[in-house]
Amino acid sequence: MSKATTANQQSPAPHAADSHELIRVHGARENNLKDVDVEIPKRRLTVFTGVSGSGKSSLVFDTIAAESQRLINETYSAFVQGFMPTPARPEVDVLEGLTTAIIVDQQRLGADPRSTVGTVTDANAMLRILFSRLGTPHIGPPGAYSFNVASVSASGGYTVDRGSEKTRTEKVTFSRTGGMCTHCEGRGTVTDIDLTQLFDDSKSLSEDPFTIPTYTGDGWVVRVITESGFFDRRKPIREYTKRERHDFLYREPTKVKINGVNLTYEGLIPKLQKSMLSKDREAMQPHIRAFVDRAVTFADCPECDGTRLSELARSSRIGELNIADACALQISDLADWVRGLSDPSVAPLLTALQHTLDSFTEIGLGYLSLDRPSGTLSGGEAQRVKMIRHLGSSLTDVTYVFDEPTIGLHPHDIQRMNGLLLRLRDKGNTVLVVEHKPEAIAIADHVVDLGPGAGTAGGTVCFEGTVEGLRASGTVTGRHLDDRAALKKTVREPTGALEIRGASTHNLRDVDVDIPLGVLCVVTGVAGSGKSSLVRGSVPASAGVVSVDQAPIRGSRRSNPATYTGLLDPIRKAFAKANGVKPALFSANSEGACPNCNGAGVIYTDLAMMAGVATTCEECDGRRFQASVLEYRLGGRDISEVLAMPVTEAEEFFATGEARTPAAHRVLERLADVGLGYLTLGQPLTTLSGGERQRLKLATHMGEKGGIYVLDEPTTGLHLADVEQLLGLLDRLVDSGKSVIVIEHHQAVMAHADWIIDLGPGAGHDGGRIVFEGAPADLVAARSTLTGEHLAAYVGA
Repeated sequence: MSKATTANQQSPAPHAADSHELIRVHGARENNLKDVDVEIPKRRLTVFTGVSGSGKSSLVFDTIAAESQRLINETYSAFVQGFMPTPARPEVDVLEGLTTAIIVDQQRLGADPRSTVGTVTDANAMLRILFSRLGTPHIGPPGAYSFNVASVSASGGYTVDRGSEKTRTEKVTFSRTGGMCTHCEGRGTVTDIDLTQLFDDSKSLSEDPFTIPTYTGDGWVVRVITESGFFDRRKPIREYTKRERHDFLYREPTKVKINGVNLTYEGLIPKLQKSMLSKDREAMQPHIRAFVDRAVTFADCPECDGTRLSELARSSRIGELNIADACALQISDLADWVRGLSDPSVAPLLTALQHTLDSFTEIGLGYLSLDRPSGTLSGGEAQRVKMIRHLGSSLTDVTYVFDEPTIGLHPHDIQRMNGLLLRLRDKGNTVLVVEHKPEAIAIADHVVDLGPGAGTAGGTVCFEGTVEGLRASGTVTGRHLDDRAALKKTVREPTGALEIRGASTHNLRDVDVDIPLGVLCVVTGVAGSGKSSLVRGSVPASAGVVSVDQAPIRGSRRSNPATYTGLLDPIRKAFAKANGVKPALFSANSEGACPNCNGAGVIYTDLAMMAGVATTCEECDGRRFQASVLEYRLGGRDISEVLAMPVTEAEEFFATGEARTPAAHRVLERLADVGLGYLTLGQPLTTLSGGERQRLKLATHMGEKGGIYVLDEPTTGLHLADVEQLLGLLDRLVDSGKSVIVIEHHQAVMAHADWIIDLGPGAGHDGGRIVFEGAPADLVAARSTLTGEHLAAYVGA
């Protein structure tokens, strides 16, 4: 009896399924990782830290998350896989314990002009169903309220062949009611083009009259126009007849034959509208965007007043609101309106819509409206919009992967974001976060610190353990975790002021403010308070502004820091001059490219639904150039060796001696100034981290001529140790006679400012006002705003 009792009291043997408590990574070598071994606890919040470029994203996104998604994709049929991206298996020896990964990154949302906050979160879809059920008068199904659906009607017949039976013709009619405004085609805006910005009408076609990007004298686009046969090539455009001018500007697509090739000629205006104006402005390349800003005026559509919807769609109402009014409301107000609706026939729909709208407010985006174009959201806002669909999810044992979720958040909002991350963890999920902010690192259950440096100097695990252990570890992150910038004892005196009067862009309320010039001015406030609207929407373009925003760098795997910054041009010319040959030989995208790999350095083999294979080109051994080109040297180095140099080495190389090239040296100095001295000149842009891309853009813009620099959150992606270097760079810009205006939330930048403009007090219609102007010390002393309270706590006042 006693033996049986003892046996019953013994704890049961652990179940085999309970032994999988870790994600094990062994031998990770993706990008700059150096055989990294790490064990990550499941159902915990793990934060990955380290300087920008140390390998955090390579480990979290390119290894763990990428392999999880690849394995899930392999469960689909070969037919389905043929329609999906096919990433290769990451460079890693062992990956065990993976769960389904949901990636919430900083990639901007779709830049289609018809994409809005409502369409990307399904809130619009639910609203359309709601209006189709409760709206009066009833005008049709949900599509009748959609600005992406056009009204269509057709009638005709079709023939049915039933084999041995007699063939008969069926008569049919078809109609569909859509909500799209026919005048603007659902875009909400119409364009007016300034013809003087397109061409010089005093010139003929043979004199290269066009001032449009890509419309070069020998390009195919221009050849189709000049050789179409519709115009006299020697006749000035201003002397065209009425018929010729119509053909030149507005002719419908027409087939023409040029040198035996069948091509399509189309008038200049419709061609530009299709190739450039149909794209979202934020998604355009910088030189195309500059042209569009110069040549095109955008105005609200006069037919729909910018609502994108037809008059019929706007005629149907629930109470006092039509669907356009509902989408224009601030989301927090729209949630209150939906809460006031009650109809048993749509109760489940109202519950789902209410949850989605409340999630916006909960995540700090209640100040947005559903009709806000998705391309205008910042990287941080886009990431939080993506989080909305996961907040109420019933899924557990999922791995959520976040890329700096605190980007764009005021210190006041970071506490709310921390709470959301902890909620996801407490539901039984594994949460992996790449982060730099001390407030976000502090809530981690487990910390993995990579480094010790960036690029080739990083890629190793410097520390694994708790936050307290990190503080005592002596790593770069550990030493800087408790860094606090001190308030300036003396501030610079302004040399002038930029006057803004009656600013009313978005939520601004007739703001009058003088932005001081010749100093470091920080514009701050909670997310959605109107900072960007004030600076970007109100500072006149004629003020000589150089703007560095958060728009992503666009480039293929052929693009690198040398091509993006324009550094390669003076280098090619220096090589050409030293060897008496053409500069084009020293471009891997032109005459000097290896013919076997076309200058890519690798051969890509597409295997359809299986991962493609990239192998180093045997002809050039990955150096991208013809063997004959590599015989030409400058300062004892060939072009491939120069592109393999880090920025710091190249800066010395082009400073003196035979290779001395002042134009190249100036660009390299700027790259070193922003902390990118470790990057190699030929490193593909696709391998750079978000922080590296932001600083690369800053280095490029530093070469532009302008008296006022506007920087939009330059601390994005920066490690605590790098912020100090950024502050030194901002000081050098101001000391050189520039005026620097920074839109920023980072307390170190606020403390270092000469002048602070704080907007608020809240977001959306609760913001849009100036709540403080003055020196940082005065803001801390007053503590009259949220920013003042957090800055006072930061500096220990």
